[in-house]
Amino acid sequence: MSEYETLSLTIASGLATITLDRPEKLNSLNGQLKSELATAIRQIGSDDSGARALLIAGAGKVFCAGADLSEGLPAGRTDAGASLIETYHPFLHEIAELKIPIVSAVNGAAAGAGMSIAISADIVIASESAYFLQAFVKIGLVPDAGSTFILPRLIGDARAKAMMMLGDKVPAKTALEWGMIHKVVADDDLLETATALAQGLADGPTVALSGIRSLMRATTRNSFGEQLQAEAMSQRKASQSADCVEGVTAFIEKRPAKFTGR
Repeated sequence: MSEYETLSLTIASGLATITLDRPEKLNSLNGQLKSELATAIRQIGSDDSGARALLIAGAGKVFCAGADLSEGLPAGRTDAGASLIETYHPFLHEIAELKIPIVSAVNGAAAGAGMSIAISADIVIASESAYFLQAFVKIGLVPDAGSTFILPRLIGDARAKAMMMLGDKVPAKTALEWGMIHKVVADDDLLETATALAQGLADGPTVALSGIRSLMRATTRNSFGEQLQAEAMSQRKASQSADCVEGVTAFIEKRPAKFTGR
């Protein structure tokens, strides 16, 4: 879709694919890429997009090296927090609120805010040579882009604090052992594996998958009773979907279900 210059977006057979496309800059996040990410994800989330799952990948040798430090802060500005609020939070909120499942395919480095994007996905597939890095402390900054919210919930406080305070690389194999990611595959198999998995989600029961995504997000703030109620409301919606009728019918008839996303 030609309106984007720093990323590519395709939507086919229910699968939306965003590829960060600044390989000469290691897909680092400049102002334009951040703005285009927000616009692209908003487009994917629109009712008429036809997207039922999203795959996020990076062009070239790395997934995303984080902020584009060569761009710097606007003249006279010393408040990096304002930059976060103005340029990062819009696309991060769009990712969080998207109602379809998200898969990320991580090759090479996923560093800083790039790591935050990667682990914002519901399912993370990494290549054997990939690594994850909370590099903020190396330049005298604190982690941002949601990493202090997401990372401890994936790997626990002790490991998250060590990653953030030491700024050491975490190889894909270690990330898998820690429960940060879902799978590690050979470098040459990454995109094929991640695409096949994401396409399977796109072909799945969209209402139920959206419900799972929403419930997992809610469990970080709900009490047990509130979560039970949220489950009931989500189950009500899923049980009234055409895909639930198809799924039950297919189960009884002992055949594969053909979900339509409705």
